[in-house]
This record gives sequence, structure tokens and C-alpha cells, in this order.
Amino acid sequence: MTTSISTGAAGAIDLETRYGAHNYDPLPVVLCEGQGVWVSDVEGRRYFDALSAYSALNLGHRHPQLVRAAGEQLERLTLTSRAFHNDQLGPFCLELAEFCGADRVLPMNTGAEAVETAIKLARKWGYERKGVTAERAEIVVCAGNFHGRTTTIVGFSDDPLARSGFGPFGPGFVTVPYGDGDALRAAIGPDTVAFLVEPIQGEAGVIVPPDGYLGAARAICDETETLLVADEIQSGLGRSGRRFASDHEGVQPDLYLLGKALGGGILPLSAVAGRDEVLGVLRPGEHGSTFGGNPLACAVGREVLRLLADGRVIEESAELGARAAARLRSAGHPAVREVRQRGLWLGIELVPGAPSAREASKRLMERGVLAKDTHETTLRLAPPLTVTVEELDWALERLESVLTELV
Repeated sequence: MTTSISTGAAGAIDLETRYGAHNYDPLPVVLCEGQGVWVSDVEGRRYFDALSAYSALNLGHRHPQLVRAAGEQLERLTLTSRAFHNDQLGPFCLELAEFCGADRVLPMNTGAEAVETAIKLARKWGYERKGVTAERAEIVVCAGNFHGRTTTIVGFSDDPLARSGFGPFGPGFVTVPYGDGDALRAAIGPDTVAFLVEPIQGEAGVIVPPDGYLGAARAICDETETLLVADEIQSGLGRSGRRFASDHEGVQPDLYLLGKALGGGILPLSAVAGRDEVLGVLRPGEHGSTFGGNPLACAVGREVLRLLADGRVIEESAELGARAAARLRSAGHPAVREVRQRGLWLGIELVPGAPSAREASKRLMERGVLAKDTHETTLRLAPPLTVTVEELDWALERLESVLTELV
């Protein structure tokens, strides 16, 4: 017997609750349409999207050029596996390598897969190129990190919610405080192969490191023959006001980890881009993915790179982000302890004793703005980079009305 499917928001939420695993706690809104910075729910209400699917929608919902690229490729070829070549993979690798200033590209699907790929690359490079003793490679990571949710990755997270109940975890990771160059230097030993770092810690609440930190990390890695691996899955492709957050200090990592926005908000696409010396350690059969580098994803990814290539969207979004942060800071809202900002990416830290950031998100939703909390005290804003001044001002007016209510 087929179970009937209820219509409307309540029915959709009920079905998800009854038949889906409870690994998320979303806001009670059921979206069904999107265009640009706007989305609509099944009840016909319209919302400003201030989250952009955690920066996967940097170019907005259903950008016409991305939809066209996907549609044209859908009419031709969607998947070959890597058992055969396809006509989109080579051009995608070339164009992404040039965009990053890298030698080679290894495409995957999700951000977590890119991180896992980098871990394997760094270890193999350490054994084959640096001469680290077999099975002893170490990777330095930062406190407060978020690199994904595989068992390897949560094993070096310090978030109890991410770790609890999922062990045992593998060895090979050393944690240092984020933003502390001296601690990084002290942690690097003869078995260290890489330093894995988010140039801006997004999930931690848009935490921007001290000026000079990334430059110091680059120098330390050079001195110690250690790979600098930049997780730019959220911060890259324009979100921070530059192509990459690493660009704020003129730093070129050995490996870039990319995802989210690379797929244009249409389908998953991630990649590791970097030096030939590192990506060149892989041989056929040692790593792979059935869907990695599929022609549909590559066609969309190529169009994403074209849209970002001249830098106009990135520069304009950076100006809007600085303007928004200045407006929020100058307002002096009693409920706001700090406004952190890089590009069109803001973390609004609420004062102790104020209602939670989750409560603030709910009140924003009631006013037509969709945002998301993190760690109970931080409200994150990351609208599409294509937002206009007028659209952003509309959202900020509603945000300020909510902030005023919180005290």
C-alpha cells in the first residue's frame, strides 16, 4: 500500500520527521522555488536567503548562465565514470588550475571528500617525497576547525557534538590554537607532513585570524618542509571578498580545497588544486570516485569560473559586506557583542544573556529573512554575492529590528 503524501508545509515537515533520519534541526520553512537571492515556500511566502546554502549558492539561486550550462550538458552527456575520458574534465582541470595558479586538479564531489583527498595526498607525499617513516605521518590542525563529517575528520574535531559516539578515531593529527603562529611552529616535528587550516573559520562563527597569521604559517611551512593546505570550501570563490581568503595575505597554499560554490548550487562538485609535486604522487587505482569529474558537474564548474573570472562580482560583494558591517557596528545594538566580517560574510556575536542565535534566526524568518545560527551565540550572514544594495538594505532593516528586540 502506498502512503499518501500530504501537501503544505506541515505535511512536508511531518513526512521528513517520520521517514528521514534526524541528523538536522532545520528552521520550520519548506522551500520550493528560488531565483537570485529570493526563495519561496510551499505556502507562497517569499524570503531573502541570507545563508546561500553555507556559501554553495555564491552566485544565487538558478543563475541563468549556470542553468543554461547545466541544461545544455544534460542534453549531451551526464556521467562516464573515470573508466573513460569525457570532453569536459580536461578543460575544467585546466581552467580551475589557472584560476588557482596551480599545476594540477583532482575533482571530487563533496567538501569532505576534498579534505579526505588532501589527507591522503599529504601522507603519501610525506612518505615518498619528504622521507617520513611509514605510518608515522602527522597533520597539524586547528582548534575550532570544521572540515566535514567523515569519521576521519570528526576524529580531529574538538566539537563534542560532532565526535561523541563515533569513535574509535585514527591517530595522526595534532591540534593547535587557531591564529597562533608560535603554537604552530612548536607543533611541527620530523613526522609532520601538512598544516590543514581554514583561512577563515566559517562554522565556528566567521572567525578571522589575526593579521599576518597566514603569512607566518606559509613561512613556517616553507622552513620545515611542511605542506600548507588551505580549506577554502566555504571561504573561497569570492565569499571573503577575494578569489580566496588566502589572498588577503598574498599566500599561495600548496593545496587548495574547494567545494560548495564550485558546483553553482546546482550539484555537488569539489576539488583539490595544487602543486604537481604533491598531486603527482597518486597513481592509477590509489584514489578515485565514480562521480568525481563527471561531465555535468564540470560543465557547471567551468561556467562558475567564467562568472568569477573578471572579479567584478567579488569586488562589488566585498564593498557590500564592508558597508553592512559598518552599519551594524555603528548602530551599537546592545544585544551585539561583536560583528566579524570578511567580504560578504558576517558573524554577529550576541552578548551573554541575550536570546539565542537560534531564536534570532526564527524571528528573522518571521520577517522574511533566512539565516542560520552556529554555536548558540553567533548569527551568520552570507547572502549570494549577486545581491543588490537595495536587496541587502531590505534584509538589514529586518535584521536590525530583530536585534533591537533581543534586549
